[in-house]
Amino acid sequence: MPSIDSILAAGPVIPVIVIQKLETAVDLARALVAGGVKVLEVTLRTPVALSAIQAIREAVPEAIVGAGTITTPAELDRAIAAGSQFGVSPGATPALLSAVVDSRLPFLPGAMTPSDVMLRRDAGFTAMKLFPAQQAGGVGMLKALGSVFADVRFCPTGGIDVNSAPQFLALPNVACVGGSWIVPPDLVAAGRWSEITELAVAASQLR
Repeated sequence: MPSIDSILAAGPVIPVIVIQKLETAVDLARALVAGGVKVLEVTLRTPVALSAIQAIREAVPEAIVGAGTITTPAELDRAIAAGSQFGVSPGATPALLSAVVDSRLPFLPGAMTPSDVMLRRDAGFTAMKLFPAQQAGGVGMLKALGSVFADVRFCPTGGIDVNSAPQFLALPNVACVGGSWIVPPDLVAAGRWSEITELAVAASQLR
């Protein structure tokens, strides 16, 4: 199983994917991988999310598929059972962090404040998701955090688009960014996979 550091180093952008219809999952994953985006975060925000993770794992072995929006130990267990290769949370509780440590699943816990960062680091995590990134202070907040927590790297997510992503990626404590602009719902719903591949190519070249 890859480490969270190697997962974050696989590309400059991790798409934040919301699967509404299971039948789109595999085609979407193939379109992203064809564009050079191999790390895929499927959020647990829809009833078909876990089935989508399982389907992508089986049909697109080149992809590294993780579950996002994990908020409880029970959701963590279901994500692992579906075949998730990593997990992401918007925040964290002691119970969730303990379950993650026990599971040994590569994991990106969410943090928003210096206290959040300290608590995650005390639990053994040095890679974190800054969420929601823009509301948390964006580039300015990451610069401030970098001056205090030199050993922590971030994947800022929330409100980032193709125009602002390079500003984040230029920071030394940013490993990659999370974003949904690569997977516009209208293109997914219409099955316009070649256009999504083009967006993925552009995203993979941001750094």
